Amino acid sequence: MTMNETSKEGDNMQEVLLAMLAGLIVGFVFAWIKLPIPAPPALPGIMGIFGIYFGYQIFQWVSRSFFG
Repeated sequence: MTMNETSKEGDNMQEVLLAMLAGLIVGFVFAWIKLPIPAPPALPGIMGIFGIYFGYQIFQWVSRSFFG
């Protein structure tokens, strides 16, 4: 593993931790002011997130493979 790959993994982990912290803060604030959770039901919401991610990855692959 090169130094660049290690740095990239560290950046990804920092993004994940910051996203988790932001989600925790937003969830706390919504609960505190008694608003409903700003998310769809658990499984459909997770599947939607996976769908968005994989759709983006497939587009990147198609655009590189056929038009790049």
